Formats: sequence, C-alpha cells, structure tokens
Amino acid sequence: MSLNKIRKTIKIKPHNITMGKIIACKTTELDSGKMKKVIVDGKEIVISNVDGNYFACDDTCTHSGASLSEGTINNSTITCGWHGAQFDCTTGNLAKFPAKINNLKSYTVTVESEDIFIEI
Repeated sequence: MSLNKIRKTIKIKPHNITMGKIIACKTTELDSGKMKKVIVDGKEIVISNVDGNYFACDDTCTHSGASLSEGTINNSTITCGWHGAQFDCTTGNLAKFPAKINNLKSYTVTVESEDIFIEI
C-alpha cells in the first residue's frame, strides 16, 4: 500500500486556548500607586498596584499606540502620556477622552506569596 493512500487529513477546529497563570513579577517590585510594564507570552501588559490590589491590562493605548506604563496613574485611572486618554485599570474601560476609542483588554490577576500571576 502506498503512503498516499494511508494519509488522512486532520482538521483542527479553531478554539480559544487558555495558557493559564503566568508569573509576571513580584509584589516587592510594585509599590502602591505605581505601574510596571511586563511582557507576558509576547504581550505588553501594564500591571497596576492600587492600594495593594493588582490589576493588569494591555499596555498599548488604543488611540495612538503609546505605552501606558510611561504615563501616570491616579487611584485606578491610567492617563496616557501622549494625548491624555484615560483608562480604568481595574476593567480596561475607557474613562475619558474627547473621541471614542476602544477599551483595553484586561487580564485576571492573582497573587500567591509575593508572586503576581496573570491569566492569559
């Protein structure tokens, strides 16, 4: 029997793959009221510490592509350093900007001991 007759086509249905929890940084690296850019699974993510609670969302502003971690944070509001777009770091939602732009993708964050994990 020839190899051509034995071959079968396997079709893989597209689906969402959850990578699980990936360590992003340590709590000791991120004081309250600060943010830090990390790269997790090839994605640029900003982690924010709001009164000891940690949140993560995409680091790239949906307006012009600036790194949000280079902007400022006040309470839970991240302000883009380029044009002032404001996002709620707890949800990734746009908080304030003169034009309608997209929200940020937010990620589930868990803390175990001093390790900050992000679910991708």
